[in-house]
Amino acid sequence: MSGILYFVPTPVGNLEDMTFRAIKTLKEVDYILCEDTRTSGILLKHYEISKPLKSYHLHNEHQATEKVIGDLKNGQNIAIITDAGTPGISDPGYLLAKAGSDHDIEMICLPGATALIPALVVSGLPNNEFLFAGFLPPKKGRQTKLKQLAEEKKTIVLYESPHKINTTLEQIKEFFGEETKASLSREISKKFEETKRGTINELIEFSKSKTLKGEIVLIVNNSLK
Repeated sequence: MSGILYFVPTPVGNLEDMTFRAIKTLKEVDYILCEDTRTSGILLKHYEISKPLKSYHLHNEHQATEKVIGDLKNGQNIAIITDAGTPGISDPGYLLAKAGSDHDIEMICLPGATALIPALVVSGLPNNEFLFAGFLPPKKGRQTKLKQLAEEKKTIVLYESPHKINTTLEQIKEFFGEETKASLSREISKKFEETKRGTINELIEFSKSKTLKGEIVLIVNNSLK
């Protein structure tokens, strides 16, 4: 009988966001796949979890997936975690989920931490329907993607890094318009968590007035002008 593949969310900030079920699952599997053994090692030590860690990241996931599927077929139970949040959501995990599906492996994704939902809820923008676009293309296809998103009437959720946020805000202003409603959340679930709401112009002014740190979730709605 094949083993079970668990997708286990880990805290995006506060370590107390780890669920009881996640801790129990990680203590029971045969081994754990993770992006960075050093980062995940800190989390596992905090919760007294002693299981083998194996690297599984964007640079080796193609090669590692075949071995993982083989171990699952041999009856091992395996968990995948990432540095923060839910595996597969702008993090490694999709290729493994696809391979698991192709090989009829039982897969269970535990509910838990993710950055996009808290940011969306506190944005004050419509959240009955939304489009999660993740990270914009770094260069090639970026303008095409922005043009496409500018036509979207649903609320859009984007991830962005601190060193690119000013450029991204300026591009949204260019393609969406300066009165576009938006919300910027950073350091979610951490000590210095912060959310700024307003027009895209107001967010540009806010972003340029200080050095933003931590991963950023940007919520944009082009239909509320």
